[in-house]
Amino acid sequence: MSGTTSTLPGASDAPAPTTPHPRRWLALAVIAISQLMVVLDATIVNIALPQAQADLGISDADRQWVVTAYTLTFGGLLLLGGRIADYWGRKRTFGVGIVGFALASAIGGLAQTGGLLFAARALQGAFGALLAPAALALLTVLFTEARERAKAFAVYGAIAGGGSAVGLVLGGVLTEYADWRWCLLVNIPIAAVALVAAIPLVPESRAHGDTRYDIPGAVVVTAGLVSLVYGFTKAAEDGWDAAATIGFIAAGLVLLAVFVLIELRSSHPLLPLRILLDRNRGGAYLASMLIGAGLFGAFLFLTFYFQVVLRYTPVKAGLASLPVTLGVLVAAGVASQLLPRIGAKPLMLAGAVLAAGAMLSLTRIGLDTSFVAHLLPAQVVLGLGLGFTFVPLSSLALVGVPEHDAGAASATLNATQQVGGSLGTALLNTMYTSAVAAYLVGRMPDPLTQAKALVHGYTVAFAWGAGLILLSGLATLLLIKVRKEDLATTNAVHLG
Repeated sequence: MSGTTSTLPGASDAPAPTTPHPRRWLALAVIAISQLMVVLDATIVNIALPQAQADLGISDADRQWVVTAYTLTFGGLLLLGGRIADYWGRKRTFGVGIVGFALASAIGGLAQTGGLLFAARALQGAFGALLAPAALALLTVLFTEARERAKAFAVYGAIAGGGSAVGLVLGGVLTEYADWRWCLLVNIPIAAVALVAAIPLVPESRAHGDTRYDIPGAVVVTAGLVSLVYGFTKAAEDGWDAAATIGFIAAGLVLLAVFVLIELRSSHPLLPLRILLDRNRGGAYLASMLIGAGLFGAFLFLTFYFQVVLRYTPVKAGLASLPVTLGVLVAAGVASQLLPRIGAKPLMLAGAVLAAGAMLSLTRIGLDTSFVAHLLPAQVVLGLGLGFTFVPLSSLALVGVPEHDAGAASATLNATQQVGGSLGTALLNTMYTSAVAAYLVGRMPDPLTQAKALVHGYTVAFAWGAGLILLSGLATLLLIKVRKEDLATTNAVHLG
């Protein structure tokens, strides 16, 4: 689920050229290729993870770092990446992001240890945090006419939505018929094509004005999040009452508190706190974080259930995961029609109930659960819940936001999803490993018991995921008071 929202830093303050760029549609194709690379990377790696874990000898407690190392650096550095693109030059930042992403993919694809794979994934996230906002800011500069801009962002959005489905299938094909490493190495030719085409086709642009960056804020918030996730990982290994667990979690919370203080005192904050303090936007960001927390880990465990317990091949596992994407696409279309009529809150509440219900349905899985009778409808309903939730979230993120804060507000929404996914994946993986260990206590470790223990761990993780999604619904119910009439005012700054 790595991706971008429809507006990012730089998207609102880019100076509009007086005449349209003559090669803007070719430039759109280049930018779309780069977006496809980033979106593919999220789902393609999930399908490859069971084989990568076995090949590199990664423990169950540590395997979540393949996901969280990426989402932490991407989410933590996204806002800074947007400002760098604004002031350093969007084309230059775009090019550096492509090259860095490709190099990081090469390191990950050639990694011989779990630690090197985790580091490569973190590097991918860091360069993705440069690439994504630069790409969207370039689209805003290139397409200044309203109708053309709508078409351009429709293409970009289709890549973001359909790319995850392509990643599931491509990940299965590469893992099964080549090697899991190609799920990372495939980024190299894609990046090469995008870079070679970008040099002549994509114009340079930059924002004018003060060019100071909030480097301390970016470093402190990322360090705090890493410390929290590492604390959750230590809980899986040593227990919640272990000194290391408590120490890392406490350090993470302290660093996040320091981040708030830095933002309050900074003249150019990474995250202007006025964006968060509005009741509706704050509720939207909290709901976004909780949904991300509940879902990222769930997708990870569904992949392992398909391949480890049901013995699906990687290709079959990729195809078996597609119903979620189908549900999202259907619900997103319906939600976009209903949003102006009934407002954001009813859609988000319905989405939370549907998604949580689907997750609870997944707690009923067993050693030989029917795909058609159980797993297929559960995934479709889960996708419907996501679609009904994410569409109104994009609008709520911009309710009442001044135009100069529009990029930061929308990027914050994306960052909360990534950060929530990082924390949730680590937390759910800890609950999973603890549940498996508890199930095996006093039982003979024969293959059947081992399989039952894995299924028990997955169901516990799904139950926790459902709880986090219900908490997002509670946040929506209590905090979001925006009327449907108020959402219309976001159209002036919302670029999607």
